[in-house]
Amino acid sequence: AAGAGTLRVHRRPRVLVVATGSELVPPGAPRARGQIPDSNSYLLAAAVAAVGAEAVRVPPVPDDPEALRAVLAAHDGAVDAVVTAGGVSVGAYDVVKAALTGWGDVEFVAVAMQPGKPQGLGRLPGGTPVYCLPGNPVSVFVSFEVLVRPALQRMRGLAEVERPTVRAVVEDGWRTPQGRAQYMPVALTGDPPVARRAAAGGSGSHLAAGLARADGLAVVPADVAAVVAGDVLTVMRCDA
Repeated sequence: AAGAGTLRVHRRPRVLVVATGSELVPPGAPRARGQIPDSNSYLLAAAVAAVGAEAVRVPPVPDDPEALRAVLAAHDGAVDAVVTAGGVSVGAYDVVKAALTGWGDVEFVAVAMQPGKPQGLGRLPGGTPVYCLPGNPVSVFVSFEVLVRPALQRMRGLAEVERPTVRAVVEDGWRTPQGRAQYMPVALTGDPPVARRAAAGGSGSHLAAGLARADGLAVVPADVAAVVAGDVLTVMRCDA
């Protein structure tokens, strides 16, 4: 209708999703002692797709640096970004840190946020950007929303990359970590909105069930010592 005969277009970004950990088994598979279902790769693949990118999910990689490097090398240059989950802290089996230290250009840092303190960011040897997230499910979700989602939106060519926000009155109070910005999964009700923690344990990084009830993330500044009922917080809407 505009009379345009040609258009400049680009494909959706392709994003490799890799969960790490020898303890991970496919959902529904029998589990031996010490094993848990892989949820992070499915969470991240769904989050990548919701951004409008194409998720390339691979089976979980065990705690073997050489095995992880092989998977990453096979996709380096064939995807536009890589997102990993797990293996970035200070434990004995932090496979992502072991695999990427000195291979490519990746820096592992502590970010003043909760959950999601340990993070890694850089490029693989072939130049593919890689985002290395911690392994607990709530940390994975928060880290993706705060750090990765805006970057993928930029890759899509969008100018508006942040989640919409609302101001909400807190229904129940909770403690906050000293010196770190907190991202609390909350459920929203009413108009004007009222925020309540989506899980009784708050922002504990293992409380994956609360994510199903969360409408957004309440953002608590790093200089706030505690949240009390009646406080008003900014909430990143994650339900749209």
